[in-house]
Amino acid sequence: MNNIIELFRQHNLLKVIQESVDIDFEIPHIAFVEAKKEDSKALLFLKPVSKRLGKEFHIPVLMNIFGSEKALKLIFGKDIEAISKDIDELMRLRIEAGFRGKAEFLTKLLSFKNIPPKRVSGKGICQEFIKQGDKVNLFNIPILTTWPEDGGAFITMGQIYTQSLDGRLQNLGMYRMQVHDKNHLGVHWQIHKDGMHFFNEYKKEGKKMPVSIAIGGDPLYIWCAQAPMPYGFFELLLYGFIRGKKAKLIKSLTNPIYVPDDADFVLEGWIDPQNLALEGPFGDHTGFYTPKELYPVMEVTCITSKLEPIYHATVVGKPPIEDKYMGQATARIFLPLLKTTTPELIDYDMPENGVFHNLILAKMETRYVGHAKQFMHAFWGVGQMSFVKHAIFVGDNAPSLQDRESISRFILNRVSKENIIISEGICDALDHASPNANYGGKLGLDCTGDEVESDLKEIIDDTVLLDKMSLLCREIKSVKQFMTDTKTPVTFVAIKKERLMQEVFRLLRPVKKYTKLLVFVNSESDDIENLYMLIWKVVNNIDAKRDIFLEDEFFGIDATKKGALEGYNREWPNVVNCDKNVLDDLRKRGLVEFDEEFLRKFWI
Repeated sequence: MNNIIELFRQHNLLKVIQESVDIDFEIPHIAFVEAKKEDSKALLFLKPVSKRLGKEFHIPVLMNIFGSEKALKLIFGKDIEAISKDIDELMRLRIEAGFRGKAEFLTKLLSFKNIPPKRVSGKGICQEFIKQGDKVNLFNIPILTTWPEDGGAFITMGQIYTQSLDGRLQNLGMYRMQVHDKNHLGVHWQIHKDGMHFFNEYKKEGKKMPVSIAIGGDPLYIWCAQAPMPYGFFELLLYGFIRGKKAKLIKSLTNPIYVPDDADFVLEGWIDPQNLALEGPFGDHTGFYTPKELYPVMEVTCITSKLEPIYHATVVGKPPIEDKYMGQATARIFLPLLKTTTPELIDYDMPENGVFHNLILAKMETRYVGHAKQFMHAFWGVGQMSFVKHAIFVGDNAPSLQDRESISRFILNRVSKENIIISEGICDALDHASPNANYGGKLGLDCTGDEVESDLKEIIDDTVLLDKMSLLCREIKSVKQFMTDTKTPVTFVAIKKERLMQEVFRLLRPVKKYTKLLVFVNSESDDIENLYMLIWKVVNNIDAKRDIFLEDEFFGIDATKKGALEGYNREWPNVVNCDKNVLDDLRKRGLVEFDEEFLRKFWI
């Protein structure tokens, strides 16, 4: 970790905070603001303290190291597109005829000898300092409490190492872990994670499961931990492929799990499958709090570290944050692997304000009528892509998916009732909009064809449109139109909700000659001038089967908060936000800089 700090310092990508700053809210709030800046830098806090615990820590806290494209390139050590190209070549590797072809194949094959991790014996760098038994105390590590409604302190960038019951498969994942007490952690394993698959094996046999959590070390371990590798493939194979050298692993002292030799901390322990405890709430990367639920508990039996460790953490919440760049790298690098099951795929993009699994844009080669609709179902069946809620497909004539303005116009010129598929399937465990946990509606939009033929709309001023709508429904407080020069003008409608939005949508039929798509949001909480954050709110708040209304060339989307009106029986979560008093105090102390425009831009 010290190597990356020095590298960041050399490239002017590091801010060092010398002042004492609290691990509860203050450090995370500083990182949250920093992550949203155009010149975002990594943050090294030299004097973390805890007023709650009455502690001063001599362990620095490092945050936001994935906070820019420049930082990403330094961590990977090479261009992301070059890595993607290498993987593509690996996928196409075959023996050509003749001696030269065989020699080239052998040369390439030998270049892969450094991919598998290497297990070494003896004591590791991460085991220079050892605490076992009664000396184990998680409160001696500056583990952060991020948000006001969080259930406690959470490890947010831990590398969780597990193995299958027979020891033949290894897995590396990144899941949040809540500190329950000095030697117990709640493990947030979602049902689709490989760690949970292993957990079920141990549970079936009534055996305790070994788990080790590495914190720090080479930052590339962190990215590998969140990479969507197929089941059974150890994520550190990616490390070897990218670095061109084997990851060096050392055995944990109190369980059989192997971890990186250069980690700053290692928390070792065991999980009793019968021992579950309430975990949460936690302000997650969706920008909403996830509720309290029962999750496995890890008993920490040993804590090892370097002699001078650094604690590595991240902050999650409303976009844009650090995972924006981690997600971009994942999308580019895994494109060749995705093409092996969907060969017609040309490119795909997961916008950060779509919270990645909530929205995907995909460019494909269409070969026959209905190809895109067939492709949607194939896409929803591929690994972690199966958790995507909303998928929009365009043809090879579409502009770059990363050109948000152009691709939006391209899509809106191709929206019709016939091109919309509303389906259902599994959802991410963090999705709150669906009426049932882990299962809900999905939207597919086929925009691979020509522009739709529709009557030109009579576009009128927002104030005039508001007057007309208010006569039809008194609860409407404001409207804002976007993309009025496309075949699908979009109107955001801020409403004080008193009835079902489907009823309001029917009341507003007379305005269909002025607009084509109505999107309903809550007037009390949503700024309809801010399209970036509106998209974040919409894709979070809708279940396609319940919240999309389709008539003949007139559509509605209900992105309001759901409750008894809709028969929604789950707990609708609060939006994650900073503690205003903490933020104001940090600004007075000169630890953060922002103005009112900055706060409005990111709905802080």
